[in-house]
Amino acid sequence: MTDPFAPLRFPRGRAAANALMLAPLTNCQSHPDGTLSDEEHHWLTMRADGGFGTVMTCAASVSATGVGFPGQLGVHDDTHLPGLERLASDLRAAGSVALAQLQHAGIRSPIDLIGTTPVGPSDHADTGARALTTDEVEQAVADFVAAARRAERAGFDGVELHGAHGYLLCAFLSPELNRRTDRYGGSLENRSRILFEILDGIRAECGPDFVVGVRLSLERFGVRLDEMRIVTQALIDSGQVDFMDLSLWDCTKEPVEMAGSGRSLLEVTTDLARRHDPQGRRVPIGVAGKLHDPDDIAYALEHGADFVLLG
Repeated sequence: MTDPFAPLRFPRGRAAANALMLAPLTNCQSHPDGTLSDEEHHWLTMRADGGFGTVMTCAASVSATGVGFPGQLGVHDDTHLPGLERLASDLRAAGSVALAQLQHAGIRSPIDLIGTTPVGPSDHADTGARALTTDEVEQAVADFVAAARRAERAGFDGVELHGAHGYLLCAFLSPELNRRTDRYGGSLENRSRILFEILDGIRAECGPDFVVGVRLSLERFGVRLDEMRIVTQALIDSGQVDFMDLSLWDCTKEPVEMAGSGRSLLEVTTDLARRHDPQGRRVPIGVAGKLHDPDDIAYALEHGADFVLLG
């Protein structure tokens, strides 16, 4: 079992003081233009002061037309830099590894908030979202890369790509939501292409010690457990990621696709990869999902997780 208070080491960057990571939480505390508020700054730095080895921001928008909720932190414009710089500096001063989560809400962007039609991999009748053109997909890739570069300029140790919960990257992974016929649709390789292109861009644009993680949903939101296991393994094998964050909603429940197996979703996901990249560096796997107290944390770590996301 992983000691929750032992250092957590990533393939790149500095080690976290422990295996406790603050989950990216929807606080709705920042300003309408995406600049960081004093309230959100205070909330996050309190968690660093309280001992979290790694503190992650809420989902921070990479595009003004990809905002997902009111009061969302932004990382899509240089006007966001002063607040981001102050936050990164204070989180690091408190001893935490500072991460910004990068998100495009896709079909889940409220029309009344973004002032235009939301977008996704394909048209979506329930939300009124329209399909991105191929050029627009390429622009979305560029937006994620630019946001990562901006987070690095602000002093963050790294970023996490939000590929879960039905948001843009997750929707591309879904065979139900992604019905494209270009190079971003069809096979699982094509549906995951946007994610790997973003990773390639970040690695080309950011420094060699910049930490990059990926959050995935393993079921629900139109994705399939068997495919998400393949994607997780491919991400680790790529040598491009420094940690995986698996959002399970409930670590102890059985997977929908494996009902009656007697295995929890946690057990199914933590044994899915050999967890070493091509250079032999260990890529830690973290889990989130109804982890509320020390017994829950112990359960997750005893069943193969390298760290836990709390909040």
